[in-house]
Amino acid sequence: MTPPVIPLSVWLLGAFDPILVVVAVLLGWKADQIGKVFIAAIAALGISVLVSWGITGLGLPWIAPISHDTPTLYPVRAIAALVWAGGAYAARRVWRR
Repeated sequence: MTPPVIPLSVWLLGAFDPILVVVAVLLGWKADQIGKVFIAAIAALGISVLVSWGITGLGLPWIAPISHDTPTLYPVRAIAALVWAGGAYAARRVWRR
C-alpha cells in the first residue's frame, strides 16, 4: 500500500498558517540569542497546532485544518516555524545596526 500523495499546495498551507507565522515572527523578533529562536519555533508550532485543531474541531473553515482526515504536516510546520522565527531574529539584528 503506497502512502497518499499530498499536493504542494497543501504543504504550503501548513507553512503559511497565520497563527504559526504571527507567533513565530513575534517570538523570533523578541529573541536576543540564537538559541531562543528554536524555543520560539517550538512555541509557535505548539500554539498553531492547538489553535488550528480547535478551529477545525468547531467546524469552522481554516487555511490549514488539523483533523484525522487531513494531513497534519508536522515536519513542514516545524521547519516553517523555524524559518519564520529565524527570519524575524535576523531582521531585528539588521534593523538594530
